[in-house]
Amino acid sequence: MTDPSTASLRDHLATFVVPQTGRPLGTAGTSLEVQRLGPQWRVAITCGFPLERSRGALVEGLTRHCAALGLPGPIEFVVTTSIVAHAVQHGLKPLPGVHNVIAVASGKGGVGKSTVAVNFALALAQEGARVGLLDADIYGPSQPRMLGLMGRRPETRDGKTLEPLAAHGLEAMSIGFLVDDQQPMAWRGPMVTSALNQLLTQTNWGDLDYLVVDMPPGTGDIQLTLAQRVPVSGAVIVTTPQDIALADARKGLEMFQKVHVPVLGVVENMSIHVCSNCGHEEHIFGEHGGRELSAQYEVPLLGALPLDKRIREETDAGKPTVAADPTGPLARAFREAALRAVGELAARTKDYSRLFPKITVEED
Repeated sequence: MTDPSTASLRDHLATFVVPQTGRPLGTAGTSLEVQRLGPQWRVAITCGFPLERSRGALVEGLTRHCAALGLPGPIEFVVTTSIVAHAVQHGLKPLPGVHNVIAVASGKGGVGKSTVAVNFALALAQEGARVGLLDADIYGPSQPRMLGLMGRRPETRDGKTLEPLAAHGLEAMSIGFLVDDQQPMAWRGPMVTSALNQLLTQTNWGDLDYLVVDMPPGTGDIQLTLAQRVPVSGAVIVTTPQDIALADARKGLEMFQKVHVPVLGVVENMSIHVCSNCGHEEHIFGEHGGRELSAQYEVPLLGALPLDKRIREETDAGKPTVAADPTGPLARAFREAALRAVGELAARTKDYSRLFPKITVEED
């Protein structure tokens, strides 16, 4: 027979909305188990996303949530992580060793997509996930500079696959590692697609929880081909509040929907500028554009990131914000948005294809 106080605690915990998923505790993306151990209770929570740095904040929130119950004994919260593979587009096979591919995209250039991608990847790595970053912008690769890897070249151990370069806890690959920085990539679409496919499939990624793909800007043939051929678990759309950027972001969002890639949410970048001298706040590119876009398409608003010169300075110096100042408010904004994205992914359909045996037919 279930102890009434245990049942009451379980029911109360089920009303707690997990910040990373936007859903009640114990539903999609999290599991919940409550035990009475003498004078105290043990609450075991398993999350489908990493929480190495943010576990304490989650426990604090849960503790405050349960304080009103007035239970006679203490509650011990044990939070663990279990990151699993999620479904990709029909007809595509997941990459060997890579649980989830997350595409970070925008309908146009200049909205800070690459900056968001690298800081998202760094945030997930700092939360304890195994993370890779693929720079898919063949024409204008920027991740080598952002990661402080300019001039570095990848090695090969078997003559067939490339070893990714390591930086700030990430495994990274980019066409920028293979060509001179000043060399223009005067390639047509099929060559670009072929090059990206090689970078994706012929890199020794090892065992990754997430591979973040910094997609090329736009929604043309190259972007559509990549969205159809790369096994993506979910996409993140980056925009600014500006109407022009939002118009193109809609195209990018609809492109992923047409190829049946779940859109995990929208990131509103350059949302607000705070003057470094007087503290005055100003919405230079408009207000609430990302929120309106997310509401229109019924996808989460993952975060509203500020326009701050430190983000540009740190990224140009090869040490993006999340790596340069992990505990600062800017890094916290990136981290919360990244966790909201993978929390949304954790609440979605899991990939069961790896569980089924391969069937081969041989002639006698």
